[in-house]
Amino acid sequence: MEEKIFGLHNLKSIKTKKKKRLGRGDASGSGNYSGKGMKGQKSRAGVSSLKRLGMKANINKLPKLKGFKSFKVKPVAFNVSIIQKYFKNDDIVNVESLKKFGILGKKDEKFKVLSEGDIDIKVIISGGLVSAKAKEKIEKAGGSIEE
Repeated sequence: MEEKIFGLHNLKSIKTKKKKRLGRGDASGSGNYSGKGMKGQKSRAGVSSLKRLGMKANINKLPKLKGFKSFKVKPVAFNVSIIQKYFKNDDIVNVESLKKFGILGKKDEKFKVLSEGDIDIKVIISGGLVSAKAKEKIEKAGGSIEE
């Protein structure tokens, strides 16, 4: 028995039925009504396929989007009690040191220190925002804030 080798030279063409071009005039072979029947709403122009398929009700059930999402980067807020817990005397509190302790995430670039809790260690805060009461507590403990 001979093996058939498939190649471009021995492929047979597939016979396909030519699709009717609807709505292109009488000479196109589409007939008078272009496959839409005679009268009625579905024979007119502008009939939505969503209405015909009954999908309009499902679209109305989807929640409406309201407002927008701000792309402004917001600072991560934490209290002076966190500084008391993780840092020692004469440490520098900045973005890198806060990421090292896991207070800031990988993508966080801004922070703000709030006044909740007590602090009695001397630290230097650089590159972040500090509330007025927190600034007062840090300076009372002997620390400083660098802008």
